[in-house]
Amino acid sequence: MKARLLLVEDDPEIARVVRDLFIQEGYHVTWATSGLEGWEDFQNERYDLVLVDIMLPEMDGLTLCKNIRWNSDVPLIIISARKEEFDKVEGLNIGADDYVAKPFSLKELKARVESQLRRWRRYQGIAEDKQKSSFQGGLTIYWEQHRVEIDGQKVNLTVKEFELLKVLAQNPQRVFTKAELFEHVWQQIDDQGLHTVTVHVKSLRDKLKDPVKTPKFIQTVWGKGYQFIGEPS
Repeated sequence: MKARLLLVEDDPEIARVVRDLFIQEGYHVTWATSGLEGWEDFQNERYDLVLVDIMLPEMDGLTLCKNIRWNSDVPLIIISARKEEFDKVEGLNIGADDYVAKPFSLKELKARVESQLRRWRRYQGIAEDKQKSSFQGGLTIYWEQHRVEIDGQKVNLTVKEFELLKVLAQNPQRVFTKAELFEHVWQQIDDQGLHTVTVHVKSLRDKLKDPVKTPKFIQTVWGKGYQFIGEPS
């Protein structure tokens, strides 16, 4: 699926040429003729890249870029006839990712847009990878939300159960002793806590439907402790 672009440009001749170029390439393009209109469009829709002129009515391009950057990491490219170094530096300082001076080559603009979109997709992929992990056997862990699912169904874990799973899953194949797990999760060093770990691991396994004899996720290493053996999916 092609990206959605927001073009904020008050010069209709330039805007139509740029819009038509990207529509022909299969992109979805929204054209706003003022900074205020562009800001309203940005708040109402999801865009993958924004092209902004500096000299705009109602709200100048630099202010628009600043507002967008406060709310999103979406790629921003400034297009402007103003070639002063200050404008370029100011634009980059407030968060623009690139700056194209008018008159510009459509071929160059297309290349710059595609380059920023590639970076954006890589960034989104990395961000998504950091937010969740999926494993064979239907286990998905949403780290920031403290949410766990098995085959798409939510698993209700206690805080300590989630923290146990987190320690194990973020250190695959590493064997943790019960004492180490108690220290990591309960932030205490106490031999009396070993039974507590055993009870919580058993409860966690039951909720994940992970049998001791044929585990998919948490394996007992007899005489040592536990390790996470889940295979990424």
